[in-house]
Amino acid sequence: MAPAALTPTSYAILGLLAVKPWTTYELAQQMDRALGRFWPRAESRLYEEPKKLVAHGLARASSEMVGNRGRTVYTITAKGRRALADWVPTPGAGPVLEFEQLIKVFFAEHATKADLLATLAGVREWTSERLAANVRVPEAYLTGKGPFPERLPWLILVGQFLVDFHLMIEHWADWATEIVETWPEDVAAAEPDWKTLELQATIARAHAQRS
Repeated sequence: MAPAALTPTSYAILGLLAVKPWTTYELAQQMDRALGRFWPRAESRLYEEPKKLVAHGLARASSEMVGNRGRTVYTITAKGRRALADWVPTPGAGPVLEFEQLIKVFFAEHATKADLLATLAGVREWTSERLAANVRVPEAYLTGKGPFPERLPWLILVGQFLVDFHLMIEHWADWATEIVETWPEDVAAAEPDWKTLELQATIARAHAQRS
């Protein structure tokens, strides 16, 4: 039977193996620390991916003892490095948004104005927590304690995207809150914000004309 096809998660783990060898436990931790903010995957799946890479000849597994306990360490192979170098330059899929709170906004007519404002407050709280949590990464590098500092030039590119992303959601939550606060208690009686709708159409038309 042929080994299972590789996925972006497979290549993400292969990329981590290109940095250094890891155990599956270490890979799960590193995936959460380094990639979890933009490529979250269930930990149970992460424990299967290294085996898939071994089946494809892209990694090799070796056993070692730590005290009385054995563990498996995965190391990238030369074939794995070539596969990673082939994959990274290829076009990738764009982001996929999963935003439960936005679904609640989409169906706001089934709740109250207070409920909608509470949802928006929850969005604002989420962004504040994320931005506060993210501070540990740049601070670690600024103090010389960040791991793999030789990778920092492109890590900063990813970090800036995440900062801009969270600030964008924060700005949207603040703007939406100001709008909803002007609405009547019955959200079904709210008037549309025609100026914003016109602006959305203008921006979409401008980008359509450029493409």
